[in-house]
Amino acid sequence: MDIKLAAIIQCEKAKNRCSGYACTDSFYKKINSFNDYSSETQYISFTCGGCNGKGVGLKINNLVRRMPKLADIKNSEIAVHLSSCIVLDNRHSDRCPNVDYMKSIIKKAGIKTIIEGTYISKTAQKKREAGVYKKYTQ
Repeated sequence: MDIKLAAIIQCEKAKNRCSGYACTDSFYKKINSFNDYSSETQYISFTCGGCNGKGVGLKINNLVRRMPKLADIKNSEIAVHLSSCIVLDNRHSDRCPNVDYMKSIIKKAGIKTIIEGTYISKTAQKKREAGVYKKYTQ
C-alpha cells in the first residue's frame, strides 16, 4: 500500500471517554487495519466534530489543502480510517448513523481510500460473535 498518511477519525462522543490509545497503538504496531502500512507512514487523529459528522468536512478539507505543501503528500497517498467506535457496535454506542454521510464528505474532498475500523477489541469481537453486539457489513 502506497499510503504516506493514515488519518484516523474518532467519534467525538466516544473521545470524551476514550484516550484513543488502542487505535494509536494499533497504528504503531501495524496491526488490525494498519498491517499494510510501511514504517514511513505518518499518522494523524482527529474527531468527527460531533453528531451529525459535518465537522469532518472542515478538517478533511484543511488536511487535503495543506498536505501537498507541508509534507508533499497527495490525496491518493492519504487513507482515512473511520475508527471502530464510529463503524462498529461497541460498549461506547451503536454504529454511527452518519457513517455514509461522512464517507461522502471524505470522497468529495478527493480521498478515495476510506477504511472502516482501527483497533479491534478481542472482548468486543467475542461479543459480536455471540450476538451481544450487532455485526455490520461494509
